Amino acid sequence: MLSALARPAGAALRRSFSTSAQNNAKVAVLGASGGIGQPLSLLLKNSPLVSRLTLYDIAHTPGVAADLSHIETRASVKGYLGPEQLPDCLKGCDLVVIPAGVPRKPGMTRDDLFNTNATIVANLTAACAQNCPEAMICVIANPVNSTIPITSEVFKKHGVYNPNKIFGVTTLDVVRANAFVAELKGLDPARVNVPVIGGHAGKTIIPLISQCTPKVEFPQDQLTTLTGRIQEAGTEVVKAKAGAGSATLSMAYAGARFVFSLLDAINGKEGVVECSFVKSQETDCSYFSTPLLLGKKGIEKNLGIGKISSFEEKMIAEAIPELKASIKKGEDFVKNMK
Repeated sequence: MLSALARPAGAALRRSFSTSAQNNAKVAVLGASGGIGQPLSLLLKNSPLVSRLTLYDIAHTPGVAADLSHIETRASVKGYLGPEQLPDCLKGCDLVVIPAGVPRKPGMTRDDLFNTNATIVANLTAACAQNCPEAMICVIANPVNSTIPITSEVFKKHGVYNPNKIFGVTTLDVVRANAFVAELKGLDPARVNVPVIGGHAGKTIIPLISQCTPKVEFPQDQLTTLTGRIQEAGTEVVKAKAGAGSATLSMAYAGARFVFSLLDAINGKEGVVECSFVKSQETDCSYFSTPLLLGKKGIEKNLGIGKISSFEEKMIAEAIPELKASIKKGEDFVKNMK
């Protein structure tokens, strides 16, 4: 059932030129001047789903906004600079996407980013809770396994928490899995869909190759290698860029794919499914990524894990302790904030 539903969402970016009567989304990008923020803002500006694009950062946003505003698509674009302009950036927004934070450098784990990015995400999501409490919140800032619990706790503090509207964007893991499987099997990547569950770091990234559509088979040694490559693909890019950054362009694509899927669902499109790291009761972890049926109010239904192989079961069991620790770390951060 899931696989039949799952593909249309993935095609969202490729057919982002479709139009419907309700395409009037007001979208904010927080961290719009950065390595992910700029290409993500470009992709959002290119979409007819977006009518207003507000860009926030602590530097360069007037320039990025001026540049994007010359593009011949209908979204109005405005840049906002510094904390005092953040409330105006957020007012009236339907969806906020947060790629803000520092990128990984060679030798850094996503967890090394924690202290800097935790503070950034806590401050930005507090502004969202105050200025656009009803908006969909899509967090890209790593470590997602901790920044989503941070976002939830901040929204709880402000009394506006809705677990159906807070999403950790793990779409890049799905995009990579689709690309790598297609490459190995000589398939069109646009037709491949691999659900990826769990979290968004190392061994917490669990590609469910057994649920891939179309069905694919790999010998165990190849499956182990492929799974490892999907889990460590971020590091592959960090190493290839040799200190000049992390995955920014593929992340911008994946972020846009998720945003377009969510906007399609808000606009009433049925059968839109994406994986995302959200509040969950599917496992022992209080947050977990699984395929979600998206709807007008965010998560319509958590589609759960489904039938999996023993190899995948083992990966889940191994991921849970690390996930629980990352979740607790995020929750504790907000509890201990001044």
